[in-house]
Amino acid sequence: MPKPFAWSFSKLKNYETCPLKYQQVDLLKAFREAPSKELKWGDEVHHAIAAALLNKMALPKEMQAYQPWLDKVNTIPGDLYVEQKYAINKDFKPTGYFDGDVWFRGIGDAVKIIRDRGVIVDWKTGAIKADSVQLMLMAQCLFSHFPQLVEVYTMYVWLKEDTKTVEIFTRQDLADGWLGLFDRVNTLENATKTNNFPPKPSGLCKRHCPVASCQFHGKGAF
Repeated sequence: MPKPFAWSFSKLKNYETCPLKYQQVDLLKAFREAPSKELKWGDEVHHAIAAALLNKMALPKEMQAYQPWLDKVNTIPGDLYVEQKYAINKDFKPTGYFDGDVWFRGIGDAVKIIRDRGVIVDWKTGAIKADSVQLMLMAQCLFSHFPQLVEVYTMYVWLKEDTKTVEIFTRQDLADGWLGLFDRVNTLENATKTNNFPPKPSGLCKRHCPVASCQFHGKGAF
């Protein structure tokens, strides 16, 4: 039996970048994408920040410039959750991360719950490319898992630029936001069910794709 359809923001973005690469790398694991220097650094930063928040300790020397952001998180009252895995089903009800009815998965880098308010922080180590959809999805996870919440304050913290992007969501905001997202998710689900993953050539084919069997590998669209 095929696995029930489940997705995440990263899977949706990978599919939209190139359906064939998504199939070969994310689904079939037929090719492995070697992590870039930037990705490795991002992972190191996330691990270090998580450890520092959980253990109330300072960051490593090479990351000390980020410490003021952790201090701000620590000054927010409420219960702290670090690298917390959240999952919801198609009815937007909370479920286990690997339960059979899981539909969407997300991870909260740093979460604070203060009575009927939630705060969620997403650490970013790359260039600023704000996408409010990812913040909306994490707000949905908090609303689903904490039914008492009436508002969720979400932010990207751009560590390299020492700035932030903020979005505040109510439950009504999410209802409106999903209207523009369902079509994208349905497209991914239909592709998964029909096994329809055509290549989408672009400039990324030349340097950033491991799918050597693709006709556009190393060449791109032109």
